[in-house]
Amino acid sequence: MSRARIHLSGAERARLAAAHPHLVSPPAGTRVRTGAVIAVLAGLAAFGFWQLGFNFSRLGSGIAQLAHFVTLMMPPDPGTQLPLYMHALGETLAIAFLGTLGGAVIAFPFGFLAAKNVIPNIFAHFAVRRVLDTVRGVDQLIWALIYVTVVGLGPFAGILAIATASFAELGKLFSEAVEALDRKPVEGVVSTGGSPVEAVRFGMLPQVLPVLASQLLYYFESNARQSTIVGIVGAGGLGLHLAEQIRVLEWQKVSFLILMMLIMVAVIDFISSRLRFAIIGKSRIG
Repeated sequence: MSRARIHLSGAERARLAAAHPHLVSPPAGTRVRTGAVIAVLAGLAAFGFWQLGFNFSRLGSGIAQLAHFVTLMMPPDPGTQLPLYMHALGETLAIAFLGTLGGAVIAFPFGFLAAKNVIPNIFAHFAVRRVLDTVRGVDQLIWALIYVTVVGLGPFAGILAIATASFAELGKLFSEAVEALDRKPVEGVVSTGGSPVEAVRFGMLPQVLPVLASQLLYYFESNARQSTIVGIVGAGGLGLHLAEQIRVLEWQKVSFLILMMLIMVAVIDFISSRLRFAIIGKSRIG
């Protein structure tokens, strides 16, 4: 929907400027503070680039080397490994699906336990939130390294890593969705003599389930990409083969694996957007 442009006369602009002088001409103190903040941020950025050894000559040589690698990658060619790569693609999708599903199943009750309007006890609410924050503070790649050490190489470690990270992230999102719901249906159930469990079942769930389903679809889409990354450290899927082909400098196979990942993500994104549209509607998605 296009936005109509509003044309103001000189007199109207003058009236607006007189009514809102702080917007047209901010006070000198505000301008000084804004300039100081910009100067500090620019100084921190410059110091960071200098401290970390940023160098334009190295950047230029790196871009030239990258262009050379791109020429070595053309054309993408799996060689005789196509059946193996298709199996790895299935592993990647399975890691993303099972990891997201497992994390969501665990996160669902935690989302209600972490919501203030469900658990009024401040100590219980605080404890659940801190558990979610602690688990969420560890990246999926770190969880993958931990689980590869614990259960060994393979997709099982990838599923556990995705599930653990998704549990904490979805638990936080679920709790925020529960806290944002309309209290009137819940109060209606309670006023008719409904128990707290019935209030959750009939007053809360119908409101939050579409939102939770949309979030779950988004996380499956995101975890499909993450499952290739955790595979690089030995957690199965396409990432495991990608790391191996990079080590042996088989650049045409590397480009074919990257192409498979891009197609997988594009297809999942297309299907996910259609499903989310069907669940909660286009206006709420956009």
